[in-house]
Amino acid sequence: MEPRRNIPPRHPNSAVKKHFPATQSPSPKASDALPLPLYLTNGIFFTLFFSVAYYLLHRWRDKIRSSTPLHVVTLSELFAIVSLIASFIYLLGFFGIDFVQSFISRSEIDDCNDILESDRSNCGTFTTNSKNSPVSPVPENSMASEEDEEIVKAVVSGKTPSYSLETKLGDCFRAASIRREAVQRNTGRSLLGLPLEGLDYDSILGQCCEMPIGFVQIPVGIAGPLLLNGCEYTVPMATTEGCLVASTNRGCKAIYSCGGATGILLKDCMTRAPVVRFSTAKRASDLKFFLEDPMNFETLALMFNKSSRFARLQRVQCSMAGKNLYIRFSCSTGDAMGMNMVSKGVQNVLDFLQCDFPDMDVIGISGNFCSDKKPAAVNWIEGRGKSVVCEATITEDVVKKVLKTTVAALVELNMLKNLTGSAVAGALGGFNAHAANIVSAVFIATGQDPAQNIESSHCITMMEAVNNGRDLHVSVTMPCIEVGTVGGGTQLASQSACLNLLGVKGANRESPGSNSRLLATIIAGSVLAGELSLMSAIAAGQLVKSHMKYNRSSRDLSNIVIKD
Repeated sequence: MEPRRNIPPRHPNSAVKKHFPATQSPSPKASDALPLPLYLTNGIFFTLFFSVAYYLLHRWRDKIRSSTPLHVVTLSELFAIVSLIASFIYLLGFFGIDFVQSFISRSEIDDCNDILESDRSNCGTFTTNSKNSPVSPVPENSMASEEDEEIVKAVVSGKTPSYSLETKLGDCFRAASIRREAVQRNTGRSLLGLPLEGLDYDSILGQCCEMPIGFVQIPVGIAGPLLLNGCEYTVPMATTEGCLVASTNRGCKAIYSCGGATGILLKDCMTRAPVVRFSTAKRASDLKFFLEDPMNFETLALMFNKSSRFARLQRVQCSMAGKNLYIRFSCSTGDAMGMNMVSKGVQNVLDFLQCDFPDMDVIGISGNFCSDKKPAAVNWIEGRGKSVVCEATITEDVVKKVLKTTVAALVELNMLKNLTGSAVAGALGGFNAHAANIVSAVFIATGQDPAQNIESSHCITMMEAVNNGRDLHVSVTMPCIEVGTVGGGTQLASQSACLNLLGVKGANRESPGSNSRLLATIIAGSVLAGELSLMSAIAAGQLVKSHMKYNRSSRDLSNIVIKD
């Protein structure tokens, strides 16, 4: 990995930054324009306004009494009128601060060659991060340089491809800054509010995101402790939905109060299913029989496993559609989520098969029989990634005091909502209340692929009264949680910190694959907590009330200006 670029620290709320020359105060006030103390400046204009107003009223009264035309003014009256207008403008701008600052800002924009306000943080020598934050130096390769300005113009005109900036400049942060400015000029839209600084752009190059122009901030909350298999876990959840973390936290409390939950890993296998075509269905069936023959599995596994130290072929499953054959390879992938790993292994097998089946035409490395990022019965039935079941028994006392409902109400609601209601809707793997909520939040926090939330959220929630109807047995069964603790977004600083909070950061050298399996089990335990709490809220009639209280913004948006 390339060394990280040293970026000067910035205040987290420094979305709007203004440029000032090195000889100027970083925060201009009215007293910067009038070299007097601010309180004295305000006092002078305040006194001047009322003094000249009083003077003019007396002069106009005398003219009316003496029948002198009002438009005939003396030099002193003219000076008084000008003073009245000037002092009025000052007071209108809230003692002159807003007026003077806007005047100074306009002159500075001209000095910065009309660069958009959102990127003025890259112009000049100093930037201000917020009202109270210290001044920080801007990197030398800022947008103020003529070289960067020329590159921006080349990108805007199409002479330089935007995607090639990182390669040409050798500086990922500088490339993102230039691309951001070019996007603003091309679209005429400001990116004010989208943070640029604070992300290690070198770490995402070739791994996470192409052509970056900034990053999106998502708040991360914690739920827990989740007591699972005798261990406590503090679960990070990245979400913008109110009540979600609080609800999951309540479920964790209920589980903890009853001795914790038990999670069991049922299966660990990632899949990839290429589609191949033959001239006849007979030839396609020949390959099907060859692949499913146990006598050939060892040879296939040898070819597949040579692609990685951790990839281990487990099963080959075939399905035909006419003369087309879909081959679903299942394998373990260590602590990686494993899509790239299994794809390389599949390619090795296809190259090997081409020798004995030269008439085989490989249409695609993925034929959707995998099935990735789509709801599919094959995943619901066969599993994909980690298959986990998690259970807990909640006592009657905890159901009443913590969850504010009854065991009978939860059992009935689960049957009519999660089971019967989902069946009426024709749900595929959706026999739950909101498993996707928890899965998505933990996925984003820990650097997983958010799109794989689709199949990873397949879940059936079961609730049953036990111990003569006094207590509640609750479980979630999730056949395809697709997670990893290495690769992709897991190596980014924020996501890596969240993985470290759970104790599953990186690869487990002593037991390869155990970190990713533990992460999947924790996710299932978190889903169990989320299901338990939401179902209780619905049974107790608290859902709408809680969301109206906590999921609605009370912030006054009338003074917020959105700039194009």
